[in-house]
Amino acid sequence: MPVTLARATALSRTRDDVVMRRPAAAPAPLLVLAAVASVQSGAAVAKDLFPDVGPGGAVLLRIGLAALLMLAVARPKLSGRRHGDLMLAAAFGLVLAAMNATFYYALDRIPLGVAVTIEFVGPLAVALAGSRRRLDLVWAALAALGVLLLTSGGGHLDPVGVLLALLAGGFWAAYILLSQRVGRVFPGAAGLTLALVVGTIGLLPLGLVSAQGRLLEPSVLWRGALVAVLSSALPYSLELSALRRMRASVFGVLMSLEPAFAAMSGLLFLGEHLEPREWVAIGCVIVASVGATRRPGGDLPVEPGATPTELVVA
Repeated sequence: MPVTLARATALSRTRDDVVMRRPAAAPAPLLVLAAVASVQSGAAVAKDLFPDVGPGGAVLLRIGLAALLMLAVARPKLSGRRHGDLMLAAAFGLVLAAMNATFYYALDRIPLGVAVTIEFVGPLAVALAGSRRRLDLVWAALAALGVLLLTSGGGHLDPVGVLLALLAGGFWAAYILLSQRVGRVFPGAAGLTLALVVGTIGLLPLGLVSAQGRLLEPSVLWRGALVAVLSSALPYSLELSALRRMRASVFGVLMSLEPAFAAMSGLLFLGEHLEPREWVAIGCVIVASVGATRRPGGDLPVEPGATPTELVVA
């Protein structure tokens, strides 16, 4: 997925929020690249589930199993919480569910690398919004050029899939903004856990109809669990480890490579061959993201309590 669910709270404020033990001696940049590769591999496995349970069933498995995992680890407490805080977490959960659902339905129509590249415009827009640097106009134009190259010429892309990917990018932008607010209100992974529960409930009707009673089949469940691990638990752990030992600017640049990893994952696991024009478009979006991420002062060490999402758009 585009988007890993765990990234909303990847650098927790307490040691109890770590899902898995961090690898001991691997270089931090390598851990980030491994996390990105894991996320995109998870997206490829999820797409392989579509013939069995449809995109709705796959996204329900992804969110639902991630919710169970986080409930076992974080155990959030609702007592003493203000109504407004709970509504914020609920809104976050609905946006999270919409982001993943629209992405999976886009993925059902267009190649993985193309879907991730188009969706990446969402966080890139957040990174560029309100900027006063003239250079950022160049990055915005380059990103627009990349999307234009993907969506024009050839006409082989499903237009509904493109629109769904753009919509997923819009939800990703909202997800980023809400994750920052939720991270300030809830300690550690509590807010994300509540959001995953709400998202699971919201996706139940869509997932059950899409899966047509096949959600509990063993072959479906183990692949759904693999998606949850590859797209959530494993990258969460790797990013946690990396962020404690690297600078924010380096993290942002490495995360900008995600569209390329998505394209390679689609090629290796799904046999999705892209045209040269599409590879150029992916390169444009990657360069734009790297440029937007490399800000003055961006090479400062990561501060405790920051999240990967905040670091990419800071």
